[in-house]
Amino acid sequence: MAEMMYWQAILRAHDEEMARDPLVFAMGEDIGVAGGTYKATTGLYAKYGDQRVIDTPISENSYTGIGVGAAMLGCRPIVEIMSVNFSWLAMDQLMNNAAKIHFMSGGRIRCPFVMRVPGGTAHQLGAQHSARMEKVFMGIAGLRVVTPATPRDAYGLLKSAVRCDDPVVIIEHESMYNLKGEVPDAEFFTPLEGVEVLRPGRDVTLFAYNISVRWALEAADYLAKDFAIDAEVVDLRALKPMDRAGIAASVRKTHRAVVVEEDEAPVGVGSEVIAILNEECFFDLDAAPLRVHALDIPIPYNRRLEKAAIPNAAQVVAAVRKLLGK
Repeated sequence: MAEMMYWQAILRAHDEEMARDPLVFAMGEDIGVAGGTYKATTGLYAKYGDQRVIDTPISENSYTGIGVGAAMLGCRPIVEIMSVNFSWLAMDQLMNNAAKIHFMSGGRIRCPFVMRVPGGTAHQLGAQHSARMEKVFMGIAGLRVVTPATPRDAYGLLKSAVRCDDPVVIIEHESMYNLKGEVPDAEFFTPLEGVEVLRPGRDVTLFAYNISVRWALEAADYLAKDFAIDAEVVDLRALKPMDRAGIAASVRKTHRAVVVEEDEAPVGVGSEVIAILNEECFFDLDAAPLRVHALDIPIPYNRRLEKAAIPNAAQVVAAVRKLLGK
């Protein structure tokens, strides 16, 4: 195992895949000479040149369209959108072309296209740079949507996405690029489907993804130490397709569930998880599932208001205690 930062794990995956396959290339704003806003493409421009690490104009729909077209012709582009908010500008290409061409061509055209998007609340970047768009991408038929919570998965999910023949959106988190974690020295691939149980437990399941995994793990440690509550923490990781069997299996063991997400509650990931629980294991539940989520407002710029708008580990603890009546 090697300890590295989240951005270093992404860089390693980029480098390995580009070295392996000359049809893999990267494009986006400031990813070349500058090495990327979050350093995730540092050094690739010097190593692979401007034909494979392409600095683009500030025109998300145009360069996303170039990437989608290249993928249709057999290349494997990795397109970086500087902030998930800006992916709205590329939505026509993503929704109407990348996600649909395989089906509209009767299976004759594949689109092995990867879009990397940093999002989430990150230290006073304001409402227009702090979106959580997981539920938007999840609502587009034909896309795969994954979100790494650790450097290990940041590496493994990107490797798997590049080799997948379907379009994949990877949602990273702006506050996690300097997060350190262990990544195996040997090459490996994280599956684009399925949940992962990060902490086994018997009393309640905490479902989380992306940065909320950290809050869930912190809350689980506190619950065990101070309240003798044994919480299982499940990283949802692959948001589309969502692992119905894995979600149900955990709750059939613990009989209670709390979904933790940084996003607003309406029509979100938590809503989908609870719908799955209702459909798959209603009679296994000892209590109605709860959600811990952000306030339903645009993220404020003010630091204190920003912090108040998003959840934290203490709120997860409070939700679990309420669920168990402790």
